[in-house]
Amino acid sequence: MAKAENAKIDLHLVRNFGTIAHIDAGKTTTSERMLYFTGKTHKVGEVHEGAATMDYLAEEKARGVTIVAAATTCFWTKEGVKHRLNLIDTPGHVDFTAEVERSLRVLDGAVVIFDGKTGVQAQTETVWRQADKYHVPRICFVNKLNIVGGDFYASLKSIQERLSKNATALALPIGIEDNLTGLVDLLDQKAYIYKDINQFDLEEVPVPEDMKEKVAEYRNILIEKIVEFDDKLMEMYLEGKEIPVEDLRKTLRKGTIQSGIFPVLGGNARGPIIRQLLDNIVNYLPSPLDVPPVEGTNPKTQETVTRHPDEKDPLSALVFKVVSDEHVGTLSYVRVYSGVLRPGSYVWNSTKNEMERIGRVLLIHAAHREEVEELRAGEIGGVVGMKKSVTGDTLSDQTNPVILENIKFADPVVSASIFPMTKQDSEKMADVLAKVQVEDPTIKVKVDPETAETIIMGMGQFHLQIWTERMASAMGLSTRLGEPKVAYRESIGTSVKMEGKFVRQSGGKGQYGHCWLRLEPQERGAGFEFIDEVKGGAIPREYIPAVRKGVEEALQAGVIAGYPVVDVKVAVYDGSYHDVDSSEAAFKVAGAQAFKDGQKAAQPYILEPIMKIEVMVPDQYLGEVTGLLNSKRAQIQGASERAGLQVILADIPLSETFDFTTRLRASTSGRGSSYMEFSHYDRVPNSLVAQLVQNAK
Repeated sequence: MAKAENAKIDLHLVRNFGTIAHIDAGKTTTSERMLYFTGKTHKVGEVHEGAATMDYLAEEKARGVTIVAAATTCFWTKEGVKHRLNLIDTPGHVDFTAEVERSLRVLDGAVVIFDGKTGVQAQTETVWRQADKYHVPRICFVNKLNIVGGDFYASLKSIQERLSKNATALALPIGIEDNLTGLVDLLDQKAYIYKDINQFDLEEVPVPEDMKEKVAEYRNILIEKIVEFDDKLMEMYLEGKEIPVEDLRKTLRKGTIQSGIFPVLGGNARGPIIRQLLDNIVNYLPSPLDVPPVEGTNPKTQETVTRHPDEKDPLSALVFKVVSDEHVGTLSYVRVYSGVLRPGSYVWNSTKNEMERIGRVLLIHAAHREEVEELRAGEIGGVVGMKKSVTGDTLSDQTNPVILENIKFADPVVSASIFPMTKQDSEKMADVLAKVQVEDPTIKVKVDPETAETIIMGMGQFHLQIWTERMASAMGLSTRLGEPKVAYRESIGTSVKMEGKFVRQSGGKGQYGHCWLRLEPQERGAGFEFIDEVKGGAIPREYIPAVRKGVEEALQAGVIAGYPVVDVKVAVYDGSYHDVDSSEAAFKVAGAQAFKDGQKAAQPYILEPIMKIEVMVPDQYLGEVTGLLNSKRAQIQGASERAGLQVILADIPLSETFDFTTRLRASTSGRGSSYMEFSHYDRVPNSLVAQLVQNAK
C-alpha cells in the first residue's frame, strides 16, 4: 500500500461531491473522464469494456453496471489554483439505492447526469428527492447529446417540469447528434469546440451566427434567475445596466449553494466538454466552508451541539460505509466534519459508548488505498482497525461527545430462502451473512422458526442475486437462492383499547403482569411509536420497558398471516401490579397479549409493496402493453411520448412483477423495456387475502 502525502489544501478549495443518476445515464463514464482530465488516470477506462476504474468489483466489470459507491480523490487546477475533488460515483440501479443514500448524507454537492435521449427518468426522480432530503446543491449535466435522439432542450424542459423550475441553462450545445462539437457558455458568451472527442482541450471560437438569437434568449433567462439572489444586481438589471460577468458568477455560486438555481449544461461525457464541467464544479458547488456547520446531540445532556469545519474544533466524524477488504480487513469510510483523525489514536464511538482505536488512515481511490498521516475537517477517507463501528455511527472526542444524524435506509421488499452448497459452506454461512448485513444495511437475514430455513431479504431480485455472487467471489461462500417472495406487512384500521393480563400461581412466587394498551393506526410509512401514559404509579416505572418489549416482539408476527405489523401507535395508559409476584417477564407477556388481542379487534389488514413502473414501447404495442399492465393489477398514472416511444407510468404490486419483463418482451417482439422502483405499501384487495393466508400457512 502506497504512502501518500496528504498535501494541505485550504478548505475553500475542497469539493466533496458525487455523481447521481438513473441507470445507464453515464455516471461512471463521466467520472472516468474526470479522472482522465485531472490526471488521476492516464488511460480512459470504458464501462462497456469492464475497464472502468470506479467499477472495480468483478460483478461490476462483468455486468457493466455500478453496484457499490466508489470514492476517489483527484485535483483540478483552474486559473492556476489547485482544487481538491473528493468524488463518489454512485450506482444508478434502484436495488442499490442505499449506496446513494449514504453517499448523499456526507457530500456537499452533486452532479446529476441525464440521458439526453430521455431526460428525467424514474430513478432520476428518486435520487433528486434523496438530494433534496439532505439539502445537497446540484449541477445538471445532460449526457449523450451525440446520440440519435439526444435533445438538450427537451431534457431541460423535463428537468424543469418534473424536478425543479429552478433548473436553468448555463451553456448551450453546439450542434446535435453526430454534429455535436462543443458548447456556448452563456455568461461569458464564448463558444468552445473540439474536432474529435479524444482531443484534450477545447478551442475558443466566436459564437455561431445561427445560435446568437438563442444564446441571447437563454442568457437573459439565466441572468433573470441570478439577480434574484442579489438586490444590487437586481437593481442594475432593472435599470438596464450591463452586469460584470464576475459578479454574475459569484451570485450564481450563491444561488446554487442555496439550491435556488440548478445550472444545466450538456454534451458528450466522452469528450473534452468534461473539462468545462470540472470548471463548473469548482465554480459553483460548495466547499465544506459554504455549507452550514453540522449539528448533533450531546448524548450526556441531550442538547444540540454544533461542529464547525475546523481542525481546532473537537472531533466529529460519521461512518457512512463499512466493507470487508481482503487486504486490510475492516475498512470504514468516514466523513470528518471537525477536528482531525490520526493513525494510532483512540476515538470515542458516541453512538455505541465504545472506545475505538484508529489503525491506519487512508485516502481511497476506488480499489486502491494510500496511507496518509491524518484526515482533517472537511475530508473524506478510510479508517482501518475499528471493530465495533458500523454505518451511521458517530466518532467523536470522549470529553466532547456528539451524535450526528444517522442514515435511514428503506426496508427490504423481497425475500428468498438461501441454502449453503456444501457442509463447509453451511459452517461459515452465518458469519458471512453477518458481514454482509454490516456492509449493506438494506440486507436483512432471519431464520424461519418453523422450517429452520435461513431467509435473506433485500431491495429486489437483482440485489439478492448480486450478493450471492459477491459472497462466492469475495467471501468464499457458495449458496443458492430459493424462489423470491414478497415482503408483506400487516396494519390496523381503527383505534382500540385492550387489556393484557398474565397471572400464574404455582405454590411459590407467582407471576403477575397487567396493562391496558391503546392501539391507533398511523399514516403509511410512519412506523411504530410507543407512548407511556401511565399515571399515579398504576404500573411501576421499571416495568414499562418490559411492556414495550412485549409489544415489539408481538409486532414481528401479525394475527392475520404472521407478517410484521407496521404503522401503529401503542400507548400504555393503565394497569396494576402485585408487590411480590410482579416481574418484567410477566409484564412482557401481558404487553404482547394485549397487542395481539388488540390487533384482532382493530380491523387488521395486509399491506403489499407497490412499485412505480415506467414502460417504454413503440406506438404499435401500446394497446397490448396497457392490457398486460391491467392484467397485473397495475394502476396507470399517465402516458407521454419520449424519444419516439410511448412512456407509460403506472403503480404495480410487486407480487405481479416477477414475470413482467419476460411477458413484456414477448408482447413487443423484444422492443419494449421497463424500469421499476419501490414506491409505497398499499392495502391488499380483500379477494386476495384468503390466498395469502393460505400461502403463509
